[in-house]
Amino acid sequence: MFADGCLIVAEVGQAHDGSLGTAHAFIDAAAESGAGAVKFQTHIASAESTPDEPWRVRFSSQDETRYDYWQRMQFTNAQWIGLGEHAHERGLKFLSSPFSLEAVDLLRDAGIDAFKIASGEVNNTPLLKAIAACGLPTILSSGMSPWSELDVAVETLETGGFPIAVLQCTSEYPCPPELVGLNVIEELKARYGHAVGLSDHSGTIFAGLAAATLGIQVLEVHVTMSRQAFGPDVPASVTFDELSTLVSGVNFIERARTNPVDKEAMSVDLEDLRRVFTKSIVAARSLQAGMVLSVGDLALKKPGNGIPATELPSIVGRKLLRPIAVDQQLSLDDLTPVV
Repeated sequence: MFADGCLIVAEVGQAHDGSLGTAHAFIDAAAESGAGAVKFQTHIASAESTPDEPWRVRFSSQDETRYDYWQRMQFTNAQWIGLGEHAHERGLKFLSSPFSLEAVDLLRDAGIDAFKIASGEVNNTPLLKAIAACGLPTILSSGMSPWSELDVAVETLETGGFPIAVLQCTSEYPCPPELVGLNVIEELKARYGHAVGLSDHSGTIFAGLAAATLGIQVLEVHVTMSRQAFGPDVPASVTFDELSTLVSGVNFIERARTNPVDKEAMSVDLEDLRRVFTKSIVAARSLQAGMVLSVGDLALKKPGNGIPATELPSIVGRKLLRPIAVDQQLSLDDLTPVV
């Protein structure tokens, strides 16, 4: 899953606001934008939270508590299966982040292609062990974890023997440029030897494009139908028009990175263009046979199919064997030999 170029993941998260129809609409929009995967979050309120859980951002007057909000975000097992089938029909990988052991079982049975471990679950060892036991590719976010915590998480997941990708992530919404942490991507690669990537919360396409130049295997971005949409993650999301541009940009960068250029061979291949754009030595004015050429007698003008401009010093001081009209190219046959 993480070997064939950069997997671009459209992270829906909770942007569907509890509407199954909207969740399906996000799948269609992700496919039409060229993403390789669509990702959700699978919340089961009674399994992951208590009524006392505080709001990260109190954005909803519809829900009295954060617990009420998670209940409203839930889909049934059959509905999750339907979302997965729809994603597959549209050629997308189907991913989700479980936030409880029950959610791991639900997603496994729903035909998930890969698990995504959210930043807040990195130290949830029972959850990691349950995911490892499923034997499916897993993406690990690193948004709030020190190296020691990530080390344990990666080691735990490695027991499953499946592909792992570790993502640089900064849990700021939106994330400012100075906190994106592109430098960490190379550290992750060197430290773990697994696929690496970026989970971007900047709300722009810029961080993803920059990360693509580093050869990442996974790029996850939050998506929204509109900048005016409802929900806490809108400022950290890209629109689907922006996602389409991001996909095109990453594909361009990948082609550029994976096709090294031989400058010498390129100069040969572009010889016809060189003749069009470079300059040759020509007469600056009408020149008579027998005269010794000075710099003022000569000019450099296109096309470049004559004596190249670099040879000008070797032409000055030589005698003309025949008259040359203004703007006429010189040839070596017009000149006395070098003594």
